[in-house]
Amino acid sequence: MSRLLIVHHTPSPATQELLDAVVRGASDPEIVGVEVVRRAALAATASDLLAADGVVLGTPANIGYMSGALKHFFDQVFYVCADDTRGLPYGVYVHGNQGVEGAVKAVAAIASGMGWKAAAAPVEVMGAPDKAALEACWELGATVAAGLSD
Repeated sequence: MSRLLIVHHTPSPATQELLDAVVRGASDPEIVGVEVVRRAALAATASDLLAADGVVLGTPANIGYMSGALKHFFDQVFYVCADDTRGLPYGVYVHGNQGVEGAVKAVAAIASGMGWKAAAAPVEVMGAPDKAALEACWELGATVAAGLSD
């Protein structure tokens, strides 16, 4: 069975809605052979990442950058896992009330440095999540998980 790791920082109702949509998409009953594992960014470990076959990252945009919690996750795993996770498929969703492009760019730069491959376009959500944003997050979770499916 493949494992999809969802590493998230979810400090608000908006980011919780987005996380829930990603999990629903990744857990769609039509996607078989994929275990979905959620870890808060401050609790996720190198062992979690090494056991994963794909990863979805979720963060708010804080002052134009990813959250400190997600950056902490990357700091903990970068040198420990970089060689062993090359080629790992990943996806990312970012929520903000202002520009989110800096956070998306920062996540992409670190993921690229680790040799990961984007499995889907980033989902960028501004303001309160609407139906389109929730559908995009559902699709993100489903796309990354389906790529790991048996």
